Order: sequence, then C-alpha cells, then structure tokens
Amino acid sequence: MAKVIAIANQKGGVGKTTTTINLAASLATLEYRTLIVDADPQANSTSGLGFNPKEIENSIYECMVDGINVSDIIIQTEIDYLDLIPSHIDLVGAEIEMINLKTREEKMKEALASVRDEYDFVIIDCSPSLGLITINSLVASDSVIIPVQCEYFALEGLGKLLNTIKIIQTRLNTNLSIEGILLTMYDLRVRLSNQVVNEVTAHFQNMVFNTIIPRNIRLSESPSFGVPAIAHDADSKGAISYLNLAREILTKNGLVTID
Repeated sequence: MAKVIAIANQKGGVGKTTTTINLAASLATLEYRTLIVDADPQANSTSGLGFNPKEIENSIYECMVDGINVSDIIIQTEIDYLDLIPSHIDLVGAEIEMINLKTREEKMKEALASVRDEYDFVIIDCSPSLGLITINSLVASDSVIIPVQCEYFALEGLGKLLNTIKIIQTRLNTNLSIEGILLTMYDLRVRLSNQVVNEVTAHFQNMVFNTIIPRNIRLSESPSFGVPAIAHDADSKGAISYLNLAREILTKNGLVTID
C-alpha cells in the first residue's frame, strides 16, 4: 500500500509545487510507482507536468464532491512510473460544496482508497491555505513534508501550521506524522540563507531533512517546459538535490539502506 505524503505550508512561494513534482519524479526515476495528487486550485502541478488545466474535464474536485472514481481520471505522465490526478479552478468551490457533507474532512481519503494499492508513494500538492482541502489532504496522508524557504520571515506562520497538524493528529488522523521540514531556495552566497538554516536546524533538530534544496535556474524553468528538472537537466543541482531527498526519504522509511 502506498505511503501518502502531503506537501504543505499555508505560506505561498516556499516551493510546495516544485517539491511535489521533483520529489515524485525522483521517486519514479528510482522505479517506485508514484502518484501526484494536485490539490491546489491553481493547478500548478498539473501545468508543470505539461497538461493544460483548462482542458481537464474531471479532477480531484469531481472525485471528492461528485464521487467520480479516481482511477477514471488518472493521467499517465511522460515519466515512467509517474501518474497524476489533475486539478482545475473548480476546486476553489469544493470547500463551499463540501461544508454540509458528513465526514467532509475525509473525502479525499475516501477517494484515494481505491488506488492506494497500485502505488508505492502518493504525493499531495496542497494549496497555500489551511482550508478544508488542505485538511482533507492531511487527513488522507500518512505524513507531511513542510517546505521552508531560506529567506527572511521563513518561520512566519510555521507555528500555526504545526498547531493545525497537531489538531488533525488529535481529532482526525492519529497516524499523521511529520516526515520532515525541507529547507528550500538556499543560496550559499547569501548570509541570510545560512542564518535560516542554522535557526531552523537549532529549533527543530532531527525534524529537518539533511538535504537542502538550492536556488537553481533549472528548477525554475523546467515547469515552463512541462517536465520535472530531472527530465529537463538531470545533472543540475536542483535535480540532484531532489534525487538525494528521495533517497533520504526511502532510507528513513526503511526501503533502502545507505552503505
């Protein structure tokens, strides 16, 4: 059964979608069957993998609200072992439509249940909010990765997210764990980046991944080509960093061992 990992932070611009696409692509490159769930109405994971959200007829929205079977809407990407459940702008309305539904926090979990056995990993790209869709994502997940950018105000709002995770662990998903805090957009030349790394590591210690994602032009431009960085330039620092992150997660979960 797949391990489901949410990529969450209500703060925008921290690298959630970049992490979703490139971590998933790295796991797929290592031949682990991987499914991306685009749970963000902006549909950046969908477009970042080369699909036009405007041409998507059914998305995770229809699965959660209308009960459409997830297996009927899964799209195969150009990357072997990597599939996608797309999103589109209608997901914005899902929170309003779901508000009166019973077990409304569990709609995504229910939708994904039928395909979990078909994958090794399911990676959920959460929206930059702590609304009902993000709560659904966390309830459906086994763990959560929190991207934190190496910039000023990096820790702003992190306490609120951790508090939300604690509430979900207490009330809705007792099995939810924090996979790790991922430092992103690191610039070796900038003193502030090093300060943020030291501050986050000192505060959260073992919760922080050893892998740090650098600022990298290939990571920035690959979505415009509709491919992950590893398909755009496998030798780039960004692609190598996400491959290292994938290996770190596999090791942490006992799926591979480091010699």
